[in-house]
Amino acid sequence: MVRIRRSRARKLRRLVLDVLKPHSPTLPEFATKLSSVPGVDGVNVTLIEIDKDTESLKVTVEGKLDYGIIRSAIEEWGGVVHSVDEVVTGSLAGPTTERRSKPRTYEGKG
Repeated sequence: MVRIRRSRARKLRRLVLDVLKPHSPTLPEFATKLSSVPGVDGVNVTLIEIDKDTESLKVTVEGKLDYGIIRSAIEEWGGVVHSVDEVVTGSLAGPTTERRSKPRTYEGKG
């Protein structure tokens, strides 16, 4: 059994979550509440689908994150995390400086 210290829980840098929530709180309220969770630096909420009672969201959260705290906050507001679609940990990768070679072209002989 691997023991994870609490300090390691905050090594997550970005989470992309598939969330189902009721219509209340509204999207701006939901994003604002989520941005006030300890360790969260930024939140992006995209509405994917809406029906009579619920909204399906793509939620991107960045910062020094603790997934358990974020999940608990979402559940406290009546939502549920359907899936974790992306996780970034460690140092965030910056833009690549890799140079690409010129594309090859075909010169047909006619």
